[in-house]
Amino acid sequence: MFKGLFRRRQTPSEPSAPRRFEGGLPKPEETLAVVGDIHGQITCLDKLIDKLEMQAPDARWVFVGDFIDRGDYSSQVLARLRALELERPDTICILGNHEEMMLAFLRDPEQAGNRWMRHGGLQTMASFGHFKLGVQNAPEALRVARDQLLEVMPEGLEDWLASCPRWFKNGNVVVVHAGADPDRPMEEQKDQALTWGHPAFGKQAREDGLWVVHGHTVVTLPQEKNGVISVDTGAYATGKLTAVVIANGNAEFVQATA
Repeated sequence: MFKGLFRRRQTPSEPSAPRRFEGGLPKPEETLAVVGDIHGQITCLDKLIDKLEMQAPDARWVFVGDFIDRGDYSSQVLARLRALELERPDTICILGNHEEMMLAFLRDPEQAGNRWMRHGGLQTMASFGHFKLGVQNAPEALRVARDQLLEVMPEGLEDWLASCPRWFKNGNVVVVHAGADPDRPMEEQKDQALTWGHPAFGKQAREDGLWVVHGHTVVTLPQEKNGVISVDTGAYATGKLTAVVIANGNAEFVQATA
C-alpha cells in the first residue's frame, strides 16, 4: 500500500521545464477507487476487489480498461466486471484499446483480426474456447473464428463492451484509458487520444485544473506527476494490479498480487 498527498513545489529557476500543473489537489465529488489494466488476471482482480470492499466500500469504482488480452482469463474477467456492475450499479468500466481491437474484430474480422491476435487476442479467444488461430491467419479462418466466438460469447457482451465510455469525470478528476490531449477540453478529445494516447500527455500539464487518472502505459510503481496519476503496473507481466483511492485531496494506492 502506498500513500501520498499531492502537492507540488514551484521551481521558477527552471524556465526551460514544461509548464507546471496549477490545479490544486484532486477532489472528486465522491470517493473514487480507480483500478488499472487487468489484462485477463482474474486472481489479481478478485484479490483487489476483496481489498477495496474492506478499504473503500462506499467509493465509486472505476476500471480504466484493458480488461482482456495477454492474460489467460479474459472471459472470466469480463464476466466478473459485468456481475460487479449489477452489484454496484455506479461502477464505471472505461473502454481500453484492447476492447476496441476486440470490437473491431467482431465487426470486420478480415481487416482487424490479425492485428488483435498479435496484441493478445489469441489469449482472449482461448479463454472462450479452443480456436485454431495463430498470429497470422487467412481471411476465411478469421471469419470462421469470429462467428464461433459470437456463438459462445455471453448474451449482451458485445453491446456491453461497445457501451463502455472513453472517459469519466467526477469533480476535478477525469479517468481515461490511455491519455488526453492537454490542450483540448475533455468534451473535444479525439477517441485516439483517449484510448491510445497522445504524445503531449504527461509531458505538458493541463491548464483547466483537471487531474487525469489513466492506465495503458506500464509503470514500475503507481505514480503522480504534473496532474497525472498512473495506475497500470503491468498485471499481466508482474502479477501486480493497482488501484488508487482518491478523496478530499488525498490518494492511497492499493495493490493486489497474484
